[in-house]
Amino acid sequence: MKESHQQAAECHDLAAHAHRAAAAHYEKGDHQTGHEHSRQALEHPRRAYERTQEAYSTSAGENS
Repeated sequence: MKESHQQAAECHDLAAHAHRAAAAHYEKGDHQTGHEHSRQALEHPRRAYERTQEAYSTSAGENS
């Protein structure tokens, strides 16, 4: 379970980085790269949610 939570936290960190990178690219007028970073910024939290769900499922199974 701890590993899944760690992976979820890493996904959130990656999302934050992608948001910052997207903002920097948009500011420079590089909208194509900014768009790609924005897409990644949305994908990472989805993965984090999946990892968290896995951790809770595993935890619930161990506690039954």
